[in-house]
Amino acid sequence: MKFNDFLNNLSNYEPGKDIEVIAREYGVSEVIKLASNENPLGTSPLALKALQENAHKAYLYPDDSMSELKMKLASKFKVSEKELIIGAGSDQIIEYAVHSKLNTQNAFLQCGVSFAMYEIYAKQTGARCYKTASITHDLSELKALYSKHKDEIKLVFLCVPNNPLGECLNASEVEDFLSFVDEDCLVAIDAAYNEFASFKDEKKHLEPQKLLKKYKNALYLGTFSKLYALGGLRIGYGVANEEIIKAFYKLRAPFNVTNLSLKAAVAALDDEDFISRTLENNFNEMKLYEEFALKHAISFIPSYTNFITYFFDEKNSSDLSEKLLKKGIIIRNLKSYGLNAVRITIGKPYENERFFTEFEKII
Repeated sequence: MKFNDFLNNLSNYEPGKDIEVIAREYGVSEVIKLASNENPLGTSPLALKALQENAHKAYLYPDDSMSELKMKLASKFKVSEKELIIGAGSDQIIEYAVHSKLNTQNAFLQCGVSFAMYEIYAKQTGARCYKTASITHDLSELKALYSKHKDEIKLVFLCVPNNPLGECLNASEVEDFLSFVDEDCLVAIDAAYNEFASFKDEKKHLEPQKLLKKYKNALYLGTFSKLYALGGLRIGYGVANEEIIKAFYKLRAPFNVTNLSLKAAVAALDDEDFISRTLENNFNEMKLYEEFALKHAISFIPSYTNFITYFFDEKNSSDLSEKLLKKGIIIRNLKSYGLNAVRITIGKPYENERFFTEFEKII
């Protein structure tokens, strides 16, 4: 059977390995997963309560207006409900951005290493990809590439902070870039981890209302998968001016988010105690990862997320990852990004301690 030609050059996204699969394949009784940047504290108690109370409605289609969640997000960000769109994870909003702006005649721009789905979605349209030589966000390089190819580039991705590396632009730098590009170029600001960055450094804090007011081409992307611990329910959102949202709605399938996901997201936004505990655990434990790296002369980029990336010169990241799997510890090998590096989700204290113990033996 013949398929569209673009599939020939398209790689699969590589998700984190599953706990049950690793337990079965390697015969280990206790597996800890530090690979997919899930919230190690589990799901918010308020979100769990909402799921239990609404489980009997699983047979019903969701409210396709998603008015309850939109109202909540509109209040949180001080924007209009008409400036919001809800998706099955922020990935779906990324897909809308790509298919609304890109085709075989144009291109998109990103930094050298960033979230793999940008390129996977864009290649489905036949669009060209421009990446900076620097793996992290270098504004001077991004501006130079944009200037060189501005007639082609119709979409730019800024991952703030950046997955899978962890570095983060300041909010002022994001605005600087938005001021630099043409209004017809959509700038998608992937803020999946921005709550973590904002907690660590207020200079990283992005305000959707401020962005929308000043820049007609800004798209703010958020998710409930990380801080709010609803990765398994697949729910995210986009905030942009009404013209952009109307265009995205033409690409959206009806009932694209489940009613249980919507109820859990509304409840998760209210669980301030869970949010505080998540942020405090993350950055308290992050210090231990930094200390471990310094002790063993491992290179890393200071992280503004819920993960840290270790880089290696002589040791092979694939070998290290495989040896940890045999010990029942799942981390993310970044060889698929062309890096000899691993990304490690910050876990609970006992999970992190187990990682340090086993990884020290290996290295």
